[in-house]
Amino acid sequence: MDRRDRIRACYQHCGLKYVSNEKMTNESLRKRFTLSPNQSETSSRIIRDTLNEGLIKLDDPENYSKRYSKYVPVWA
Repeated sequence: MDRRDRIRACYQHCGLKYVSNEKMTNESLRKRFTLSPNQSETSSRIIRDTLNEGLIKLDDPENYSKRYSKYVPVWA
């Protein structure tokens, strides 16, 4: 996958989680992309790129802990 495909997949994953009454996390994205826990930086980078594109947002903007961050689509 190229960068655009990964961003689109992250956005779609976030949307699917949202309509299932769940929130996307770094861990859920790693599972979606079948990445090992050692590759959390890869999923973090994909999330950061998707945030920068304005497709997703933090569920709780008051939460400053990256470890416990949850994300929802921008339209939620």
